Amino acid sequence: MTEIRVPTLGESVTEATIGKWFKKQGDAVSVDEPLVELETDKVTIEVPAPSAGTLAELVARQGETVAVGALLGQITEGGAPAKPAAAKTQGISAESTTGRPDLKSDTTTPINAGPEEPRPRAEADAPLAPSVRKLSAESGIDASTVSGSGKDGRVTKGDMLAAIEKAASAPTPVDQPAAAVQVRAPSPADDASREERVKMTRLRQTIARRLKDVQNTAAILTTFNEVDMSGVMALRAHYKDVFEKKHGVKLGFMGFFTKAIVQALRDIPAVNAEIDGSDLIYKNYYHIGIAVGTDKGLVVPVVRDCDQKSIAEIEKSVADYGRRARDGQLKIEEMQGGTFTITNGGIYGSLMSTPILNAPQAGILGMHKIQERPVAIGGKVEIRPMMYLALSYDHRVIDGKEAVTFLVRVKESLEDPARLVLDL
Repeated sequence: MTEIRVPTLGESVTEATIGKWFKKQGDAVSVDEPLVELETDKVTIEVPAPSAGTLAELVARQGETVAVGALLGQITEGGAPAKPAAAKTQGISAESTTGRPDLKSDTTTPINAGPEEPRPRAEADAPLAPSVRKLSAESGIDASTVSGSGKDGRVTKGDMLAAIEKAASAPTPVDQPAAAVQVRAPSPADDASREERVKMTRLRQTIARRLKDVQNTAAILTTFNEVDMSGVMALRAHYKDVFEKKHGVKLGFMGFFTKAIVQALRDIPAVNAEIDGSDLIYKNYYHIGIAVGTDKGLVVPVVRDCDQKSIAEIEKSVADYGRRARDGQLKIEEMQGGTFTITNGGIYGSLMSTPILNAPQAGILGMHKIQERPVAIGGKVEIRPMMYLALSYDHRVIDGKEAVTFLVRVKESLEDPARLVLDL
C-alpha cells in the first residue's frame, strides 16, 4: 500500500484546498499520472501518483482543506480494486458526502443497523491536532464541546470548521455575550436589497488567516525614505539598447534594486535574518523574492544567490519568472527559501504603501511610482524623478536604527549607481 500525501507547497504555505480528483476510487493509475489538483493562495499544482496500481482509497474529498503532509489517498499495487463500503447515514449515501468534511465514511451506519448513535465527543485527555488547537484559539470555540468524527471520537479540522460556520450563522441571543466569530449586524432593508452575499472560499479564508497570522505574530513596523532616480534612469537610457542586444533582455529597474538590496543586507545582516523559536538565524546567502502579480493573485518567485549574479542575470531571471508566473508554470521549489522580498506597487500607480511581511522573513521593500517632484538640490529647487521606498520589518529582529540604516544604504546605492559596480 502506497500513501499519497500533500507535498511541500511553497514559502510559508502550510495548507491547500482539494480542487478536484482526476481519478475515482478503484481506478487503475500509472506512475507520475496526475491524481488530484491542489489549490493554494500562490499556485495550483497537480499531485502525481507515487506508484502504479489501483486507487484504493480517497481520504480527502473535493473542497476540503488539507495541511502539508496530510494523507490524500492510498494506492494498492496490482490486485482487484478496493470496493467502497456500502453506507447510509440518515438517508444520505456515501457518494453524496463528497466535498463535505463533516460527513465521512467512518460516520455512516450499516443499512441493517438500528438508529444512528450520536458521534462521540472528544475525550478530555485526547491530544488535539495543531490545526484544531489553532482554529479553537482563533474562533474562541472550545474543541471539547465539538462532536468529533475522527478516530476514537477525536475532533478533526473539518469538525472545527463546521462548528465555526454553525456559530457564525446562528443568531446571538440578546442576553448572551457576542460570539468570538464576527457576525455583522443586519443591514437596513433598503440596503440589504442592494447587497450581494457570496460565501468565502476556503482558499480565501486561508489567505485571510495567513495574513492575519503575520500581523498577530510579528511586530511589524514600516520606515520610509525617498530616492532620486535620476542616476539609474540616465544609466538605463544610455545603455538599454546595447544591453538588450547583448543579453537578450530589457534593462529594467529590478536588477539595480536587487543589487542595492544585497549590498545593504551585507551591511545590516539582521534584515536578512529570521526567528526560529528562541534563536535568530542569520543567513549568509541572498535569495531575493520578487513579487509578481497574476490573474490568480500575487506570487513570489525567488532569485537565488543574487550576490553572485550580475544585473543582466538578475534581469533574465525576473523576466523568466514573470512570464511563467502569468502562464501558471512556476514550480513550487521556485517560490521557496527566500530571505528578503521586493514588491513593486508602482507598476499599478501606487505612490505609497506599507507592505506586509512575507513570513518568516524579517523584511520586505516596497517600490512605488516614479513621479517628478520639486526637490531642493544645492540650495535650488529642481524637478527630479522621485520614488518613495517603504521598508516593513519585524521589530523583534530588527531595531529602528538598523532599519533606517538599511534603507539609507539602498537609497545611496541607487542615487549613485557607480557604487553597485564598485561594490561600495
